[in-house]
Amino acid sequence: MTGVLDIVALRSLVAIADHGGFHRAATVLQLSQSAVSQHVRRLEKVVGFPLVRRDGRVSRFTSEGTLLLEDARRVLAAHDHALDRIGAGRPRPALVLGSTEHAADELLPRVTRALGEVTAGSMVRYRFDRSSMLNEAVDRGDLDLAMYIGERQGSDSHLVGALPLRWLAAPGWTPAAPGDTIPLVVIDQPCTIRRRALQSLADSGYRSTVVGEAAYLAGVLNAARAGLGVALIAGDGTPDGLVPRTDLPAVQPENLYLRGRAGLDARLVEAAKDALAESLVEART
Repeated sequence: MTGVLDIVALRSLVAIADHGGFHRAATVLQLSQSAVSQHVRRLEKVVGFPLVRRDGRVSRFTSEGTLLLEDARRVLAAHDHALDRIGAGRPRPALVLGSTEHAADELLPRVTRALGEVTAGSMVRYRFDRSSMLNEAVDRGDLDLAMYIGERQGSDSHLVGALPLRWLAAPGWTPAAPGDTIPLVVIDQPCTIRRRALQSLADSGYRSTVVGEAAYLAGVLNAARAGLGVALIAGDGTPDGLVPRTDLPAVQPENLYLRGRAGLDARLVEAAKDALAESLVEART
């Protein structure tokens, strides 16, 4: 055997994939970003291939990295199972709740309280990701519940309401003159709200162009705060450093769905559904 794969480094590799990059992985693992980078380099030294490449702010797995990621999940699952069997594993959260970033701060507190009542106050762990990634995690059994937007996925998804879509920009942002092109900052493809933004402007006779894109919502908000352009955001809240723009075409709300993994206690799904519905109503009163 020419090398040994470090279990800690493998956990960092999986976290990069699950949470969308080095920075988010470091936050979840409670490590520095440089430590996560060192873990990846350690694995690359063992296997002899690049595993993750930086493409701007986006981290993309190489073909070798994708192969190792599949095995890393199996290795970690076996490792954690072995510890659990002898009672040496860390306490595992009772429930894993996934959510898109849109309006999460408005919806999660009530949902968490509702789930805690059903599970007698057991811990809830969170995962924030895109709708497609959340649904894949539900299919794998990695998530217990997922709150997502976009097209409905599977017959086990429940429509719980809709999130308003609003145009936001920096306070000093100057809108384009009539006939000029509207600069947009968006999440990179595929993204439901990106598509809605472009389509709504086109339907209203506006020309638009994407001047900035990011892998996650935080990057879009930062670009809008910097005055690069206007962003279409889901939810009733207004993030710091941004103001609503009512001089652009109104966009119809985006449906919000809830989906539970196969075999999940139906009481949890019902509690989450009720809490989401109440949160959406409360936000409009």
